[in-house]
Amino acid sequence: MKILILGGTKFLGRHLVDAALARGHEVTLFNRGKTNPDLFPQVETITGDRGQDIEKLSGRAWDAVIDVAGYLPRIVRLAAQALERSVGRYVYISSISAYASFSKIGINESDPVGKLKDESVEEITEETYGPLKALCEKTVQDLYGARALIIRPGLIVGPHDPTDRFTYWPLRVKRGGDMLTPEKPSAPIQIVDVRDLSAFIIKLMEENASGIYNATGPDYELTMGAMLDACKRVTGSVAAFHWASVEFLKEHKVEPWSDMPVWIPDTGEDAGFSRIDVSKAIHARLEFRPLEDTIRDTIAWAETRPADHEWRAGLNPEKETMLLALLKRNHQ
Repeated sequence: MKILILGGTKFLGRHLVDAALARGHEVTLFNRGKTNPDLFPQVETITGDRGQDIEKLSGRAWDAVIDVAGYLPRIVRLAAQALERSVGRYVYISSISAYASFSKIGINESDPVGKLKDESVEEITEETYGPLKALCEKTVQDLYGARALIIRPGLIVGPHDPTDRFTYWPLRVKRGGDMLTPEKPSAPIQIVDVRDLSAFIIKLMEENASGIYNATGPDYELTMGAMLDACKRVTGSVAAFHWASVEFLKEHKVEPWSDMPVWIPDTGEDAGFSRIDVSKAIHARLEFRPLEDTIRDTIAWAETRPADHEWRAGLNPEKETMLLALLKRNHQ
C-alpha cells in the first residue's frame, strides 16, 4: 500500500511509520519538519503546514491517509476535502475522550459522543478536547462514508511517550523506597502499547476496514496494583506502596491522571473511564504484548533521556515525601 501520514515523527506517528515499513508499505510523510526531522531519512517527506500548505499534496495518489494530529474540525476538513479524490481511505486517530459520559461501565462504539454548544470553538481545553475530536470524526465520516476508519485509543504508552503518564511509574518503582500510590490496588486501569496499536491500525487498513474502533487494553481487567507489581518484577525493586484514599489525595490537591498518572477514580461519573469495551477491536485481532515487555522497553528508552529531563506527569520527590509523612501520621 501507499500510505500518507499527516505527522509521523512524534509518538504514535513514528511507530505507525515503523509498523507500515515493517509490513512492506510505501510511506510518505506530510509535516512541518519541526519534530525529529531526520528520523526517517529513507522516507519521502513533504514539508508544509496542513492548515496552509495542503495544496502541496495535490496531483498525488495514496491508498490511505492516516491523520495522527487532527484536533480542530476546520483543519481536519481542509485535509479531508483536499485529499478526497487522492486517497482511498481516511484513517482518523480520535480518542476515547470523544465520549459524552464515562458513567457507564463498558462504553462501546455506539455510545453518544460529546457535543459543543458552539461548534466554532477552537480553543482546546479539558472540556472541549473530546467534543472537538468527535466533530473531527464526523467531518471525516461525512466526507468519506464507508471509506472512513476512526480509531479511538485510550492511554497510549511505551517508548517515546512525550506525556510521561505511564513512564513515571516504571521509573519511580525502579527508584524504590516508600511510594505514594492512588486509591487501592484493585483500581482498574487501561493502557495500550503504542507498538500494538500501530500494528493494529496498519492491519485494519490492509483489510480495508471502516467504522469506529475503541482501541485500548489489555484483553483482561488490569489494575493499578497489578501494573505496579509488574514494574517491581521487571526492575527487581523492593519499593513499598502506600495507598492513599481518594479523599486524602483530593484534600492535598493530588490530581488524578497528572500527579497520579494512568489512574482515574472508578466512581460516579468516571466509573467507566477505565472499563471501556474493546471487544470489537479484540475480535478484529488487536493483540497485546506482555505488560512486562512494555515496562522493560519503556525504562530502556526513558533512561536514554537527559538526566535533567523535565517530567510532565507524576509527583516530584519533595512533594511525595511530604505526602507520605502526612499519610503515615494519619494512620498512627
